[in-house]
Amino acid sequence: MARLPGPQKRLRSTVYVPSTTIHALFGSKPKDPEPQDATTTNSTTTTTPKPPPADPNLLAIPEMRAWLLRAGLTPDRLSTLSYIHVAGTKGKGSVAALTTSALLSSPSPSPSRSVAGRVGTYTSPHLVTPRERIAIDGRPVDQALFAAAFFELWDALSAAPADDALAIPAGSKPFYFRFLTLLALHLFLREGVRSVVLECGIGGEYDATNAVVLPPAASSSSSSVFSPVTAAVITQLGVDHVAMLGDTPEAIAWHKAGVMKPGVAAFTRRLDAQPAVMAVLRARARDIGAELVEVPDDDVRAWSGAPGAKLPGGDFQKRNQALAALAAARHLQVLEARGVDAGPGPGAKTETVPPPPPPPPRLRDVSETIVDGLREATLRGRHEIIERAGVSWHLDGAHNADSLTEVARWMAPVVAERRPGADFVLVFNQQERDASALLLGLLGEMEAAGVDVRSRLRSAVFTRNDKGGDAENADVAVQERCAAAFREAYPAVETLVCRDLVEMKNAIDAVAAAAAATATEAQNIRVLVTGSMYLVGNVIGLLEPEGLL
Repeated sequence: MARLPGPQKRLRSTVYVPSTTIHALFGSKPKDPEPQDATTTNSTTTTTPKPPPADPNLLAIPEMRAWLLRAGLTPDRLSTLSYIHVAGTKGKGSVAALTTSALLSSPSPSPSRSVAGRVGTYTSPHLVTPRERIAIDGRPVDQALFAAAFFELWDALSAAPADDALAIPAGSKPFYFRFLTLLALHLFLREGVRSVVLECGIGGEYDATNAVVLPPAASSSSSSVFSPVTAAVITQLGVDHVAMLGDTPEAIAWHKAGVMKPGVAAFTRRLDAQPAVMAVLRARARDIGAELVEVPDDDVRAWSGAPGAKLPGGDFQKRNQALAALAAARHLQVLEARGVDAGPGPGAKTETVPPPPPPPPRLRDVSETIVDGLREATLRGRHEIIERAGVSWHLDGAHNADSLTEVARWMAPVVAERRPGADFVLVFNQQERDASALLLGLLGEMEAAGVDVRSRLRSAVFTRNDKGGDAENADVAVQERCAAAFREAYPAVETLVCRDLVEMKNAIDAVAAAAAATATEAQNIRVLVTGSMYLVGNVIGLLEPEGLL
């Protein structure tokens, strides 16, 4: 495994900025937003919230712009990239993966390069390694490239002077998410990326990624006459991060709408059941000068989608596919209208004022090449299979009833297959929700698909997510309750409660060895690991320790 170069003393002596400037992550809950204006929709009068004047988040964008400049990431350099900006509460990661895959499958006017060029993708959080957050052409950057770019950025920040106005000491480094955002941009520019799929971390308006996509007026020296953002996407909205975004859907929608940009199409699902949320999005689009493209559910249902897609999710994922397809199609439209060439690296033809792109695409007009890309999109830890020493590990981080239904559909034919030695073992954990109900729902869905769970399931293992540590003192009360509920429903099936994942893997290895000893031919046992993304991520790390960096 590659090691990060550089003396350890340099890392230990680093000055970080804890800040009054990190209020956006660690500050107290902001005041309720004050109304800005009223909008009437479907006979319902709603208000568009705005942040209070004293909101400390107002420093977030100036701070991040300062960090960009300290890293040498000037507006001129950043404007050579073209961005699709993605915000939302749920589905951001899926939309980012789908959009990336759609761009990579886009038609090419040149034998060597498509209009989209090289595609960079920045997402969060990661499942196993931080390198997953920064992908180029659909693959996480490798260890050597990550290490080299890391220290290039580190050295640039170390050489930066103090910024007294923002209380940034000389040579200091920003906190984790900001640093990784800088690193992603540095890598994209370093490696000749042209198109960037940029996922927000939290919110949108004050997110670090929003400082990247500066409007043209932000740099008087920039020759760019258009926004570097070609399209924005707002995925499913819900209540999250209430300390920073507010505790109502309307307040959260205000923040997510921060990814809208003047003159840029922003795609979102039309929420007919939430007129107040839609009123906020429409008011924000009007105030910003963005073009809000509302995608009705009827249009998504009428669209054929991407049958056979590798990324699971049912109707929810089809809505994600629709948003990704429209954003990718719009991105290509805009680049073609701007005259971006198909040669290597970022670049555009020399027109001073490019012609405007055509109207935003409609679902029925999305090309087959984009649909092909949607079909091939994948995410780590979703419908993933890893083969290791007599065991086929089937991993899916599903953690709610809908996603576990998709897991049941995926696994039903695998579990139903009857072969000598082809035993089935379930590994399950869920720490936050009603674990027993989710577990029994998963198995019930398998039975509804025609699987005789009682005869096919050899063992059920209930484990904590920890990779190791103080196993003797580990609290397994949640796992014990889940095991008890399982035994009541399936008394003939062996159950095991494990205090950490090392204990779990040893148990699986023992099952595999016993199965191999009695089988007449070599067969892998099948293990389903599900119920938690944390569980799946740590199991992958256990199976692939070489990839942890």
